[in-house]
Order: sequence, then structure tokens, then C-alpha cells
Amino acid sequence: MKYMPIDSKLFVSNRQKFVNHILPGSVAFFNSNDEMPRNGDQNFAFRQHSDLFWLTGIDQEQSILVIAPHHPIPEYREILFLRKTNEHIAVWEGHKYTKEEARQASGIQNIYWMEDFQGILPVIMHHTERVYINLNENDRFATEVEYREERFSKSLRARYPAHHYERSGPILAKLRTIKAEAEIELMQTACDITGKTFQRVLSFVRPGVMEYEIEAEIIHEFIRNRANGHAYAPIVASGASACVLHYTANNRECMDGDFILLDFGAEYANYAADLTRSIPVNGKFTQRQKEVYNAVLRVLRQATKLLVPGNTIQRYHEEVGHIMEQELIGLGLLNAAEVKKQDPRQPLYKKYFMHGTSHFLGLDVHDIGSRYEPMQAGMVFTCEPGIYIPEERLGIRIENDILITEKGQRDLMAKIPVEISEIEDLMASNKAVLS
Repeated sequence: MKYMPIDSKLFVSNRQKFVNHILPGSVAFFNSNDEMPRNGDQNFAFRQHSDLFWLTGIDQEQSILVIAPHHPIPEYREILFLRKTNEHIAVWEGHKYTKEEARQASGIQNIYWMEDFQGILPVIMHHTERVYINLNENDRFATEVEYREERFSKSLRARYPAHHYERSGPILAKLRTIKAEAEIELMQTACDITGKTFQRVLSFVRPGVMEYEIEAEIIHEFIRNRANGHAYAPIVASGASACVLHYTANNRECMDGDFILLDFGAEYANYAADLTRSIPVNGKFTQRQKEVYNAVLRVLRQATKLLVPGNTIQRYHEEVGHIMEQELIGLGLLNAAEVKKQDPRQPLYKKYFMHGTSHFLGLDVHDIGSRYEPMQAGMVFTCEPGIYIPEERLGIRIENDILITEKGQRDLMAKIPVEISEIEDLMASNKAVLS
């Protein structure tokens, strides 16, 4: 891992929070992610299962956490199973956790090798009544690929059909949305790295540069600051491409007079940052670009103020939609009389602002959490309004990451330049250095 060690107290606390929500006489299993084949004899880079990491801090493949707090054998109430290393693995793959290193990282005292799992499993199962399984319950998730937790669940149900099976997903969805102070610090680090990277990009962009060259600058700055890498596929969209919401080709030349929409975020210690900034290729905003940019910035600031305990995502998005309507009318993109007569189920503003304003953020860039329950202090949301005008080859989105507190909002990206004057000055100072 590139990131600095994390105090195991975070993971000890997280496991206790989970235990407080399960029924007596239960056992819960959590598996690491699969090692996904890429092609030939290659795998994709391994990324730990977010739930297992949240509970243990263990960042290694072929791992299983067992939580059975009421088991009659004390040593089996909390167990971590790890892949046993050997000389061959050490030579070809490098260092793996020792048992003592795993204890220090996770705070779990009972560490076994994976080869011991099948022998211990019956002893655990025969003294429990309920089994918590951990299927992917993110309501955005859809795949035809069977994953490790799914296979594990099928195997366990076939072998022990008389047990009562419960779901870990709803519990973790509630717990993971409320960030501990240690988690907020890790997310702040991810945001700070992302901010440094934006500064680097501002000093690099100029007419004639390729989008993929900007992408290269982004990953360079991420890695040199101990980030894992990208929290998601970066968007570097110049000109008309900025109106394609999930544009990731990043293969066009950035032309003089065009705007670039940059959507990227560092992943630090598996925690995500999510930033969007929109900047002129030549470093100077036109009058029209200023008008649209400032409209988006005003929506961002008003929308941020609506991220408060007790608000709901549905109500929040409706409120932001009304704010956006007025800005689009002011820009001459919507007609006020037509807006008054619109079908509220199909608001006209969606022609130019077709996506939601916010999503949960944490160990996943689209983190787990209920969109149908009130917002609470400790939750982190993105705030990302945008206006997309294909006929003007102009797409502008601005996005910051916002922590909800009892006393208001804490903008984790408050130090990252966003004002037109800041952006123009920083890009102009770059030109002075280059000339």
C-alpha cells in the first residue's frame, strides 16, 4: 500500500458498531474481492472489498472476516483468515501480511491461514442459529458476473440449509454513511491530493495539448502523493465532448477558445475524492462562458446550503431543480412562461441539466446509503450542478465534496480554486513562466 498506516482503533470501532446491530446467536462472514482476470495470465489490479476494508483495514486478496460475538468459544468470536505466504509467493508477488502485521492493522487478535477455514467453519456454524451474508445491495449495481460473496453465499446455503440467513447490506448501508473522524481525515487527504492535482493541471493546460496528456498529469500527481490512483475513470472532455456526461475517451486535441470539463478524484487509503472543474483551454473566459460558469457556481453554492440534517435527497433535488430553472431562464435557455406550464414530472431544466446534483461519497465514489431516508450529520455528499449546451459546444460542471455537520456544511474542497479570477490568474501565471 502506498498510503500511510491507519490506526486500528477505527476498524475495532467499526466492527463493534456492526455487532451492535446483529441478532443474538449470529455469525457474519465477509470476503475479500475477487482477483479479476484481465487477459492471458494477467489480472486487473486488486482492489479490496469496501465492506471488508471498513471492518478490518486489511488490504489483501483471499481474506475472510468472521464475526460471531456470542459463540461459546471465545477465540472464534472474531477471526481473520489470510492467505498463507511462502517463498514462491514472496519472490513472485512480494510481501504479504504476517499474522502479527494483520493484528496491528486490524486489531483482530485471532488470525488463521485460509487453509484452516474449512476445518473451523463447522465448529462456528453448529453453534450459531443465524448467518449474515454480505451480498452487493447497492441499488445502482447490475452485473452478469458472479462475484465471490455471491458464490460463498450459495455454497454456505447448500451446505447449511437449516440456518436462518440474514442480510448485512442494510446494516452496513446505515453504518458506512456516517463517517468517523478518522474517515473524514482520510477523505480530506484524498481531496487535498486532488486539489494539488488540479493546480498542476492549471499550470499545464494550453491550446494544442491532448486530453490524454492532461490525464497523464493527473495520475502523475496522484501517485507521487501516495494515492492508490483514480477513484474512478477520469473525464477530460474538451469542446463538445463536455456535453457527454460519461466521456472517458480523453483522446482529442484541446482547441483555442474551447472549454475543458475535468472530472477526476484521487483514491487515498481506498477513500474517494470526486472533483469537477471547468476551465478555458486558453486561460481566458469569454463573456458567454463567464455567464454560464457563474450560473453553475451560484447553483453550487445554494445547493450546498441545502445539504442539512433532515433534508431528503428527493426534496433536495427538487429544490435544486427550481434554482437551476431560474438560472437557465436568466441565460436565455428556458422561457419563463413555458416553465410555468411545464409538466412537473418532466421539468424543462432537464434538457440542460439532466443528472442528479449529489450522491453519497466514501469508500466508493457512488457510496452506499439510502436515498429515501433523511440526511444526517456525518454523511458526505458530492455537490455537482452542471449546464450542458451542445449547440454552443459548451458543458460546464462544478463539483465539491461536502460533509454535513450539525452546525452546517464543511466543504472538503474549499481550498481548491473555483472563482473565475482565481483560475484565470493561475493560468496566466503559468503562461508567464513558459514565455
